[in-house]
Amino acid sequence: MKKLILLLATTPLFFQSCQPAKEQATPVGQDQVIEKKIDELIAQMTVEEKVGQMTQLTLSVLCKDSLGASPQLDPQKVEKAIQKYKVGSVLNVVQNTMNRDQWYDIIGTLQTEATTKTKLKIPVLYGIDAIHGANYTVGATLFPQELALAATWQPAFAEKSGSVTAYEVRASATPWNFSPVLDLGRQPLWSRFFETFGEDPYLTTEMGAAMIKGYEGDSISDPEKVAACMKHFVGYSFPFNGKDRTPILMPERLLKEYYLVPFERAIKQGALTLMVNSSEINGTPVHANYHLLTEVLKGELNYQGFAVTDWEDIVMLHTIHKVAASEKEAVKIAINAGIDMSMVPFNYKFSDYLIELVNEKQVSMERIDDAVRRILRVKFKLGLFEHPFYPKDRYPKFGSAEFAQASYEAASEAITLLKNNDSILPIANGKKVLVVGPGANNLNTLNGGWTHTWQGADTSFHTPGKKTILQALQDNIGKDKVTYVEGTSIDKDINTAKAVAAAKGSDYIVVCLAEEPSVEKPGDIQDLNLKQAQKDLVKALAKSGKPLVFVLSFNRPLIIHDIEEFASAVVMAYLPGDEGGRAVADVLCGEVNPSGKLPFTYPRRTASLYTYDHKFSEEKDIDYNFTAVNSQYGFGQGLSYTSFKYSDLKLNTAQLKGSDTLSISVTVANTGIRTGKEVVQVYTKDLYATITPSVKRLKRFEKIELKAGEQKTLTFKIAKQDLAFVGNDLKWITEDGDFEILVSDLKAPFVYTNK
Repeated sequence: MKKLILLLATTPLFFQSCQPAKEQATPVGQDQVIEKKIDELIAQMTVEEKVGQMTQLTLSVLCKDSLGASPQLDPQKVEKAIQKYKVGSVLNVVQNTMNRDQWYDIIGTLQTEATTKTKLKIPVLYGIDAIHGANYTVGATLFPQELALAATWQPAFAEKSGSVTAYEVRASATPWNFSPVLDLGRQPLWSRFFETFGEDPYLTTEMGAAMIKGYEGDSISDPEKVAACMKHFVGYSFPFNGKDRTPILMPERLLKEYYLVPFERAIKQGALTLMVNSSEINGTPVHANYHLLTEVLKGELNYQGFAVTDWEDIVMLHTIHKVAASEKEAVKIAINAGIDMSMVPFNYKFSDYLIELVNEKQVSMERIDDAVRRILRVKFKLGLFEHPFYPKDRYPKFGSAEFAQASYEAASEAITLLKNNDSILPIANGKKVLVVGPGANNLNTLNGGWTHTWQGADTSFHTPGKKTILQALQDNIGKDKVTYVEGTSIDKDINTAKAVAAAKGSDYIVVCLAEEPSVEKPGDIQDLNLKQAQKDLVKALAKSGKPLVFVLSFNRPLIIHDIEEFASAVVMAYLPGDEGGRAVADVLCGEVNPSGKLPFTYPRRTASLYTYDHKFSEEKDIDYNFTAVNSQYGFGQGLSYTSFKYSDLKLNTAQLKGSDTLSISVTVANTGIRTGKEVVQVYTKDLYATITPSVKRLKRFEKIELKAGEQKTLTFKIAKQDLAFVGNDLKWITEDGDFEILVSDLKAPFVYTNK
């Protein structure tokens, strides 16, 4: 049995809760000048004005009954919301993407109503789901979805995506973005898997922090920055049955060690808005969970921002979760648990009930003031009191070629080559290519959900000039050498026989397999299998004897094990955005050397779902051999058109002591014939622990570029906290004992001791 060692005060999450409170400087997110202004404002506010700040309506409530493509605000409805109910926040689009003029008209009207016609002149905080770019503004730059960004293993791309998105969201008069998703993608059945940065907490933390840096910069008062919104606090992405908004069963030890870590980093970085998990954890809806929202979030993590609900989630405490006997009781439970702002979103019941609860002393004025203070803090820090929005002509780069190039570069480095038998790729010059499949000539399957509409299935708002995979291949190879036959839709045969006939005249067959764009509940699926129609298309084409190249545009990893054998090459495209067609084509043609790596473990079968950091017991098969974990492709896997060799893994010491630092060096050489990029991944392996250890854990990574024949020695440093885990007492601990450093196929042992 190892000796348990408590970490020092610099260690990760929750250790601070075990120590005496220390006198500290102004908490992250506070500014004394702003705090004084907030005090003065709160002192003037009535209960109704305070509750109004805690209320968020959806835009349709304020529009005329006839919405259509150009929604019009109803002056009487706007007056009712802002004058009578003092509403402080609005969100959403009505039905689809709007142009910048529409955004300025709507938000300008709301801000004028709030800042010139009310006693306190408090601006409205408008929020939008700009998930992979300003996806609800016509002509905006659409980036790869988060999962694809994670596949670049370059936080700089997440930061650039965030920076451009912030610019274009602010250029749409909107100061608040409901992004990033900091949930971990460890349940591939979950419909929002593509919105995550993958399964690993360290990779997610690094990518999430970078995206928030892009959104917020050094100050969210910058006219080119927005307030980020961390979501969904916490554990939302791991429903037991895989369906969206269904129960999570999770020990708090696991919640702290994995799922809370990205939020902690974001909070320390200064993020000041947070959206709450719509589901329940261990029988308690998170919107009703005082322990998580108040004791953990606002207490142990010292969070100074506000917590906003997801869509109608307070009402659902009564209608869905059944923990409140009435909607009024639901309001009481949620606000007392620590909710600060309610995404109502359709009516004023929340406001009426909360005012009654305050007057009945069932919700304290102290709790109300705390919530309002947090909301006003964000409005002041955004600079909304001085600039509710900025002039439209202040943003000349909106939808620019410069921004499109940034999206293209991210997509290019995300594309992941998973198989390449006999170096069939890149496509040789002068060869004829047949392109088939539902993803071949479809921008929707490159972008996924949250694209122009909620589900991303409408084709009428595509940005002109953006290329599908087919169109980009035609540009690269020549239209005379590219034949297109759709073959199947997502789930139905269209003209497979025609595709088979066309195969006879081709040298390559590029099969673009795809999943229907979707998100949230509409994205729930019954199993992970690729639709049978697409499998049948592959099997029919395989009989031609021509090499098949799969291009996978999926929301999550769909099972392909029964057709993968027919593929000479497999390219994971993820959801690479508006520039994804060009990126895929350039990888297929060799203009880009692929360098993406999987940010998740790709399952081989629907009942064999593992993460890379599984436990040793999960590896035991029915015959008790350690062969059970047999994934289709592994976490961190990805091929190149060149080759790399790792050597000389060295540690500065074999005896890491106390708070000393372990220095790790390794040499990587490009042994191929062309320049390429490689992600060097450093893992630790705890050989024995009082809590069953994972087989390995990612601790550091760096992407490097090497010319043919070039080599580079990299150095990484880890310390005591990198060896820590959460014990059964819910405290972070590091234990004395034996460890290994793993880099590629190399390993180096060391011993940690606190002495």
